[in-house]
Amino acid sequence: MALSGLDIFKLLPKTNCGECGVPTCMAFAMKLAQKKAELSECPYASEDAKTTLGAASEPPIRLVKIGSGNTAEVGNETVMFRHEKTFFHQTGIAIELCTSEGKNKLLEKIKEIENYGVERVGETLTADLYLITHDSSDPEDCLSAIKLAKEHSTKGIILNCRDDKTLREGLEIIKDDRPAILLQKELSDKDIELAVSFDGSLILTGHSYDDIDGQAKKAKAAGLNSLILNLESDNLGRQIQDNTILRRSALKKNIKSFGYPLFSYVRAENNFDLLARASALICKYASIIALPEYDKALLYSLFTLRQNIFTDPQKPIQVDPKVYPVGDPTPESPIFITTNFSLSYFMVSGEIENSGISAHLVVADAEGQSVLTAWAAGKFNGETIAKFIKDIKLEEQVKTRKIVIPGFVSMISGDLEENLPGWEVIVGCQEASDIPSFVKNVQLT
Repeated sequence: MALSGLDIFKLLPKTNCGECGVPTCMAFAMKLAQKKAELSECPYASEDAKTTLGAASEPPIRLVKIGSGNTAEVGNETVMFRHEKTFFHQTGIAIELCTSEGKNKLLEKIKEIENYGVERVGETLTADLYLITHDSSDPEDCLSAIKLAKEHSTKGIILNCRDDKTLREGLEIIKDDRPAILLQKELSDKDIELAVSFDGSLILTGHSYDDIDGQAKKAKAAGLNSLILNLESDNLGRQIQDNTILRRSALKKNIKSFGYPLFSYVRAENNFDLLARASALICKYASIIALPEYDKALLYSLFTLRQNIFTDPQKPIQVDPKVYPVGDPTPESPIFITTNFSLSYFMVSGEIENSGISAHLVVADAEGQSVLTAWAAGKFNGETIAKFIKDIKLEEQVKTRKIVIPGFVSMISGDLEENLPGWEVIVGCQEASDIPSFVKNVQLT
């Protein structure tokens, strides 16, 4: 039977030293109960506590870190479905760099990847890792590619090199950067020694559950816990099934040898198929996906999907409720209003900017809900909007007395005018994309 937070707390030293990363022993006990921490993080845990808690305190899926700059953290998940709680560590997206491409092409590719990022609802979305695959005959090609990635990027590096001597030399170059090693063969003692020596992670490749189980147990018995599992399959349906079984086995059955992040190299004949496969694997438990090519359109789609999945469903993404200037507004500039749901804010502000005007965008506190959701919940109506406008003293900041409300809540216009004497309420368009044409056809000042 799983121990409760209170049961675990009784076994802790109760020093509240904070050295475990949380301020109190009770808070640490709660993290242990939720499988979000390990007892080894407490420097003063007694032998009795270690014996009693032991493996029971380990997270069901281990946290693995790759890289030392923009560290990619994967694993440490606690639920099968995000609506049960949330997913904590988003799928790492790795771009493959093949050593046969040559130094000049690789350098150009790395620089382009480094400069590519997508701004969406206040976050900058980028790729996380490089998978360096040694597919040429010259060992120097591999070492050169590793040096280029290290010198021109802070992303974590996964090495895919079958030559032991070249692999060791490559690891020497990035020995302080927590690399990962993709094994394409059965795990050996030499592989474990390499990972331990260079503080790296091993990606274990197998073709059956027994194969993965045996390799993971062997690595753990040797003291290596920084593992990632790669159960290979050419069939996408089978791969999704395997990922689901591995995840369920770790979370529901407490099978320790399956309690590690999952890796998938995505192969496809064309970009449409590649996108479909990568999307399915992001949805179904791949902790890292490796893409064989760099394509902006492909990445943009995957970034958007990943962001939507790896946000807390119980905490909508929101911006601070206040007045935001769009362009260079004056006291006479028009006023628009929306809720503090991030997507609403960024879409509305972007379309106002596209219209070519400057304006004040009032973002009302609606607990991060969208316009219609907030209206239905009674958090975005004439009374609440008027109160917010008075609280922020908008009338002292502007001279205009016209305010544009979203078209989907046109029914609140009368109520808002009653609560804001002297103001004229203008019903705007329903879709943010129609703001530029709306601005051209309506007198706002």
